[in-house]
Amino acid sequence: MPLISIITVNFNQPQVTCALLDSIRQQDYRNVEVFVVDNGSEDNPEALFRTQYPDVHFIRSEHNLGFAGGNNLALEHTKGDYLFFINNDAELTTGCLARLVSLFDQRPLLGLASPMICYYPEEGQAEDLIQYAGMTPMHALTGRNRTIGQGELERGQYRGPVPTAFAHGAAMMIPRRVLETVGPMSENFFLYYEELDWGERIRAKGFEIWVEPQARVYHKESLTVSQLGPLKTYYLNRNRVLFMRRHNRGWRLGLFYVFLFGVAVPKNGLQYILRGETANLQAYWRGIWWNFKKDRNGSIKFQHKGHEV
Repeated sequence: MPLISIITVNFNQPQVTCALLDSIRQQDYRNVEVFVVDNGSEDNPEALFRTQYPDVHFIRSEHNLGFAGGNNLALEHTKGDYLFFINNDAELTTGCLARLVSLFDQRPLLGLASPMICYYPEEGQAEDLIQYAGMTPMHALTGRNRTIGQGELERGQYRGPVPTAFAHGAAMMIPRRVLETVGPMSENFFLYYEELDWGERIRAKGFEIWVEPQARVYHKESLTVSQLGPLKTYYLNRNRVLFMRRHNRGWRLGLFYVFLFGVAVPKNGLQYILRGETANLQAYWRGIWWNFKKDRNGSIKFQHKGHEV
């Protein structure tokens, strides 16, 4: 059984993270090492995790490094043949890890794989509600894509593993050899689009991305950011433009800019104004404008005497 390094990031949600760790303990796949990265929580939960989960490796960052930064902080400590990144607000079902490893055994060019992700069931809920069963490619004009299966009741309509455009950041597995070839997730995004950018880079190196519906994870869906409002607005829109800049050139990028400023910006701006959402409007503009101050790697484009221009 290959060693799997499981990495999760905690941010002010120690009890939620404990539920994930309990689900990992219940896996029939035992050859794992588990890393919890605390991403600058207000209260350091180290004592809790070391007491209740002495076999878990705890890493503390004094500052919030973002989604990619928090996950990447654990990489140098891992030894696994595979690395499994999972949100702390998710829980594994029995056989999830074994089915993902089996898929990699069957497909030598597989570079990244996600399980099917379902919304965490509410009390009395009889059927699973799907959040993710794959993704479509990014549309060259709009810079948007679609999540396959989202909102559908799970009734066996997604049976076997299939290729997909992107893995889902809530749960994804990568072989170490692929990680060493492609490199880790980019930390320029901080929040949102990291796994989509990673997927494009992985595919550019000749690897495949698949989803395995027979492996399943339950996701409590954005406990961290659901109430953040303008912060979510800022990063979603900033990073959508950044993603398109990083993976498009020439006329394709020009076409996206025509849509962005001819359709998306006027439409979204008007909606925020009509709804009286001043904070979201400001966050939206800051997100768009950020891309004209920074290059594709997040560095300042121009400087004069040490000051940003």
